Amino acid sequence: MATENKNLSEYDKSALPDAASLRIGVVVSEWNSEITESLFRGAQEVLQDAGILPDNFLRWNVPGSFELVFGCKRMIEKHAPDAVIAIGSVIRGETQHFDYVCSAVAQGIKDLNVQYNIPVIFCVLTDDNLQQAKDRSGGKHGNKGTEAAVVALKMAVLGN
Repeated sequence: MATENKNLSEYDKSALPDAASLRIGVVVSEWNSEITESLFRGAQEVLQDAGILPDNFLRWNVPGSFELVFGCKRMIEKHAPDAVIAIGSVIRGETQHFDYVCSAVAQGIKDLNVQYNIPVIFCVLTDDNLQQAKDRSGGKHGNKGTEAAVVALKMAVLGN
């Protein structure tokens, strides 16, 4: 969670679960790619720090954040990874479109977590403006992609 003047993306590398035997998927929205690519790089760095093998790191792109739910569902069904990270960025505009997309994506990812026995991690920024998105994708509030990857690793080994 981003908090004013705090960077919550710092983590103890030695406390990360060993990812050498894990398969982690990442589904990335192409919309607002400046933001989503930065989030992806944050997630990728954590997974590499945890020792993920290149062949066990899956990345799929989808056109927008609304399509993340279907992309994650298909990845789960086709590859059965240990966890999936859904990366997107929705920036408020002049219409209610923002509200509908954000709500649908949040509900859809929640539904995937209930439907499948594979954790799907919500890494979708829902910001009022581009600066807020930049601040949360490698700026003054850290990188939500970093945080999502830490969560994915912890959830992938939950109960093991």
